[in-house]
Amino acid sequence: MAIVSRAEGRAYLVPLIGFLLLFLGFPALVNLIYSISTVGFQNLRSPTITGFGNYLAVLQDRSFWKATSFSFTFGLITAIAECGIGLFLAIFLAPLLAKRSVLMAPLMLPLMVAPAMIGLMYRLVLHEFAGPVPYYLFLWFGDSPAFLDVNNAFKTLLVVETLQWTPFAFLLFYVAYSAIPLDVREAASLDGASAWRILWLIDLPLMTPTLVIAFFIRFIDGFRVFDNVYALTGSGAGGSTTSLSIYIYQAFFKDGLIGKAVAASVVLFIASLAVLYGLNWLAGRRRKAA
Repeated sequence: MAIVSRAEGRAYLVPLIGFLLLFLGFPALVNLIYSISTVGFQNLRSPTITGFGNYLAVLQDRSFWKATSFSFTFGLITAIAECGIGLFLAIFLAPLLAKRSVLMAPLMLPLMVAPAMIGLMYRLVLHEFAGPVPYYLFLWFGDSPAFLDVNNAFKTLLVVETLQWTPFAFLLFYVAYSAIPLDVREAASLDGASAWRILWLIDLPLMTPTLVIAFFIRFIDGFRVFDNVYALTGSGAGGSTTSLSIYIYQAFFKDGLIGKAVAASVVLFIASLAVLYGLNWLAGRRRKAA
């Protein structure tokens, strides 16, 4: 077997490093320059560096903190709902899917539709004046809630996001649940353990890494949500459904405050990096303790 020297190994990394520097490093450097500059579409090629005023404007903007609160709450609730429902379906449907795996296909259908299309579809279905759901609710019960108004838009977004992305969590949990050896469950059953104790003491501990990974993937995706919100409600009445992504989009494209928008994205990136570093540190401590 040929042994690759350290120099050859570094040579193999050169294309990857070059790609990262060109397609990630250069835009990141430009964004850092824009974030400390007074820049708009008129002087995009020649920004005027003015210091950290954009960061100060972002941190003093109540709309930024409102959008941060919305994104955090939205990401947390949707991640909990998707993982909870996905875990229940994975365990409940495991015997059926083991016999008829073809049923997995329709369960994955929501993942095959682009989030923007899901948002547009539900916007049409739930529209107060043209949507079929409000029409039939009013026809049958004499009244219908305004699904997209300031009082119900957040709940509607939660339901739509959960319906679309629960299959993702379900797929991960079903694979993890199916990978648990049957011998372990059978041995516990022979020892007199009930189905609930097998689930609580064997299945869930073995599935914990998958549960944690799925939760954080869905939380991050929910935290940075844009497509569904933009297509379904936009920023919402009075900014009630303005996520951080929507906030940055409006500052950049509608208000023309490119420096402020980029500064907000840099703040978001630094916060995300700090969270990931903290999680990695905790995982490292757990491995050392084990």
